Amino acid sequence: MSEADLTPIVEAGRNCWRIERANKARMIVDAADYYALLARLMADAKERILLIGWDFDPRIALTPDADGSGEALGHYMLRLAKNCPERDIDILRWNFGGLKQFAMPSIVAMVARWKVTRSISFRLDSAHPAGCSHHQKVAVFDDHLAVCGGIDVGSSRWDTREHQDDDPHRRTPGGKPYMPWHDSTMILAGPVGEALADLGNERWQRATSKPLRDLSGVGESWPDDLDPDFRDVDVAISRTRAEYDGYPEIREIEQLYLDLIMGARRFVYFENQYFTCGKIAAAIAERLSEDDPPEFVMVMPKTADGWLEQMAMDAARVKLVREIAKAKHGDRLKVYYPRTAGGDPIYVHAKTAIVDDRLIRVGSSNMNNRSMGLDSECDVTIDAALSANRGIEPTITRLRESLIAEHLGVEPAEVARLFERTESLIETIEALRGDGRSLELLDLVAPGPFDDFIAENELLDPTSPDAMFESLTERGLKKSWHRGKAWMKRRRPFK
Repeated sequence: MSEADLTPIVEAGRNCWRIERANKARMIVDAADYYALLARLMADAKERILLIGWDFDPRIALTPDADGSGEALGHYMLRLAKNCPERDIDILRWNFGGLKQFAMPSIVAMVARWKVTRSISFRLDSAHPAGCSHHQKVAVFDDHLAVCGGIDVGSSRWDTREHQDDDPHRRTPGGKPYMPWHDSTMILAGPVGEALADLGNERWQRATSKPLRDLSGVGESWPDDLDPDFRDVDVAISRTRAEYDGYPEIREIEQLYLDLIMGARRFVYFENQYFTCGKIAAAIAERLSEDDPPEFVMVMPKTADGWLEQMAMDAARVKLVREIAKAKHGDRLKVYYPRTAGGDPIYVHAKTAIVDDRLIRVGSSNMNNRSMGLDSECDVTIDAALSANRGIEPTITRLRESLIAEHLGVEPAEVARLFERTESLIETIEALRGDGRSLELLDLVAPGPFDDFIAENELLDPTSPDAMFESLTERGLKKSWHRGKAWMKRRRPFK
């Protein structure tokens, strides 16, 4: 079957909210490049800067000096407001994380300065059920240009694609060094940017009970020296939202994960922070029980960030991967973590998926239960099977080769050469793995009794707001797994 005969995986009303045209789009990998770009985008915005996210730390430097210091983001935004007082700067961040930051005097002082600056509005988002979070990472400029992905504008996120050991730039606002960090996002211009502006306006209105002001719609602000990866492509926007205050539940992201697993022919390449969703795991296991299934490669952190998350998320990941391994072709799933040249693990915070080099997806959603039904999420997907997107497969291939090469410490051409010869992601990675900067197979040591109890009962990763209050007999990894198997039995066929 030719590529022209492919059935689109994305479908508005099923696994995405809207499919809109992007005049230009580019994937941005790692926060050093994104933060430098963000500083420029904010300076170039004419009428509005809208920043919506899980985290927002005004103490960080977007372009840190050699010792990690530099102009703090909060001061930079005050300077932007002074230089262009008629431009709105609207910031919306998750309330729980924001309230924790108010224990820091320097942040309280900065927010107070923002409060008396007419053009800056800083608000906290609590428009969600208890136990949920606002996890989207969206920035919109003049309701036309937008960024959507996984990179928070927060502490301990800045890093380059080299992920150098002991990089002096990589320091918290307090001067403490932090671990290497891998992440991704996507910048988009055109009608898709306007759609993300609509999403941001809706979120702002829900959180503050006030809409953003209408703009005049002054033209495009895409940087002249930023080459797009894609031109004139259709982009799908997918969301997660818990039912709350009269707004219905949205599970487009969950459906898209299941559909891309079902629609894969040759491989699915994931970069993701977590893998704890039993429904997704069961769908992968069902595919690996077929006679000639696709490969699944996951690049993830060695361990979760934080002691409690390590017990819950790491244990659930191990349990699910060990269960998938029992499938007929369970060896076609490999889970790796990246390490530096000195051998230290690189934390993977990216939420990227590439299917058969015909679909690329970048967003805020993890492969955990929270991202399927609790936390607000937003992902963007470019599917080559959409009629406007014919011929983009080589670009997706290039992006995949670049990501894998980054993790292995080799040139993208080497990844391309081996994949052409083997036609296997796993064989390509295994042939290129070595000492120093590379990918390491995840150690699947069985969790201990306490870890196992937390993971098995999804105590930190419920499938919905209501599930947080269910008895232990009504919830758990096994039930999520069986829900995934049941979905696969009534799945949508793909050509």
